[in-house]
Amino acid sequence: MKVTLLAHTPEPEKIIAAAAKLCYSSSSIDGLMGGLTPEKTGSFIEMLSEIGHESPIEHVTFTFGIEGVSRAFLAQITRHRMASYSVQSQRYVRKDQFEYILPPEIEQIPEAKEEYIRAMEAAQEHYDRLADLLKARHNEEFLTQGFSEKEAARRAEKQAIEDARFVLPNACDTKMVVTMNARSLYNFFRHRCCNRAQWEIRAVAQEMLRLVSEEAPTLFSHAGPPCLSGACPEGKMSCGKMEQVRRHYGELKGQTI
Repeated sequence: MKVTLLAHTPEPEKIIAAAAKLCYSSSSIDGLMGGLTPEKTGSFIEMLSEIGHESPIEHVTFTFGIEGVSRAFLAQITRHRMASYSVQSQRYVRKDQFEYILPPEIEQIPEAKEEYIRAMEAAQEHYDRLADLLKARHNEEFLTQGFSEKEAARRAEKQAIEDARFVLPNACDTKMVVTMNARSLYNFFRHRCCNRAQWEIRAVAQEMLRLVSEEAPTLFSHAGPPCLSGACPEGKMSCGKMEQVRRHYGELKGQTI
């Protein structure tokens, strides 16, 4: 798994502070950025957190490149709808010798790992065979329709892998570009940094949080699972490791605990 912070709103904390300043003062638009020292900017950010005024933080966005994750991960992250996603297509990209994600629990058991690898190899064999069979049929059809050999082959390839992909497993790797505003990121971290989140999306969320905390430490100082700032809301489903979780996220964000 690899997460890269590709881009973000310049001076994100200052932009949020300017938006908050507009809400609570008579400043003109021209004067919004004036006087926003690091201290005053941090004060605005903390004030917004204390009073629960979240809309100003929607003005900044962060764009990530995520790779080495599974299609199962894709199904989970796209449930966070206040975001923009661009995902490598299995319809247009042929998966020759596809990479796959190996769950740690399976990797720890030799017999399970062996069974898993066999399943991945079988999926590749079925995919390749289906793609070849479908491509041959479609190629004949396109040639009959008068397309050149090159164009017929191109169209046949696309149409073949469109259907062959149905046998690819959830473990098949994918990559994507994801953009979220800071408010959506807070929600994402609240749900996916929790120990009860699935291991793969939790690992990605933690790395995303580490990256944004480097760029906007005050803004994301309270971000993470809900137990960082209060009691665990999971009730009897709690992991029971609140102090360990708090230490972990403090270290991840470079905070003194």
